[in-house]
Amino acid sequence: MIGGVAGWRRSVAVITAGLGLLAVVLPAARAQDVSGPPPVYPADFPDPFVLRVGATYYAFATNAGANVPVLRSTDLVHWQPAGDALPVLARWAILGRTWAPAALPRGQSYVLYYSAHDGVSGKQCISRAVGLRPEGPYVDLSTAPLLCQVGRGGSIDPNPFVEGDGTAYLQWKSEGVPGHEPPRIWSQRLSADGLNLVDRAAELAHPDLAWEGGVIEGPSLVKAAPGRYWLLYSGNYWASSRYAVGAASCSGPLGPCRKLAGPVLASAGATVGPGGQAAFTDTGGAMRLAYHAWTAPRIGYPQGVRTMHLERLTFPGGSPVVTR
Repeated sequence: MIGGVAGWRRSVAVITAGLGLLAVVLPAARAQDVSGPPPVYPADFPDPFVLRVGATYYAFATNAGANVPVLRSTDLVHWQPAGDALPVLARWAILGRTWAPAALPRGQSYVLYYSAHDGVSGKQCISRAVGLRPEGPYVDLSTAPLLCQVGRGGSIDPNPFVEGDGTAYLQWKSEGVPGHEPPRIWSQRLSADGLNLVDRAAELAHPDLAWEGGVIEGPSLVKAAPGRYWLLYSGNYWASSRYAVGAASCSGPLGPCRKLAGPVLASAGATVGPGGQAAFTDTGGAMRLAYHAWTAPRIGYPQGVRTMHLERLTFPGGSPVVTR
């Protein structure tokens, strides 16, 4: 850490002024029909992450016209652009591949986790930046990535989870090496200020179900009840109608986890390839799921866009159900 969290905050203020896995598989849950709901934001906004601060919501996305585009809303229906949360990348990061950001409140600051292309290793790696406001600007003073599993193909899709006692954990994906190493989802405890990883990483999942097509990514961990956690993740090829959201029941933030046999959210009607999901709680205390999806028949770039959707996330009978 460079100068501790106080040093990060001083730098941010200056810049702001100027600018263990189980093999058991649970029975399949019924994938919900998402054919009806329109997107809440019609422009390209992939891998959405929603942070609520008081009565205001901030949504962050994979780079689409900005390093980290951010939106603001007070009702989850009307969203307004709020600029670029990360106007300047870390010195080691190469412009243009800034993916899957997620924000974590820590004291009077906010930590933004994101993946970017490392010019040294040539891999996607994970970093963190600090901001004084939820929408940024965030400042990354690092000279090297926070996390980069080069031997496992790189690291992407960071997403923080906060336990009831305030302890934070980071979940992410190692990309995998075709023919040698599968992609895996990991979890590790964060330091109190959110700037460093402590203890050891634990594997939560890897692809072992037919519907996943050899790919799992985009982890989002939620706590449904005391001692009952659910890992939501995306599976299969991202630019296809086969992309979907799966779930695994976990005994804690570090696992072990047991997957459901099928996805809990899949293509239906014109809403195609849902994924890149992240859970959050609204002002009424209800759990929500933000995710992106293509609109048929325009699947994949350049003809299509991945628009942001918001649905309710409930656990009737103990298993996750996604409904409008």
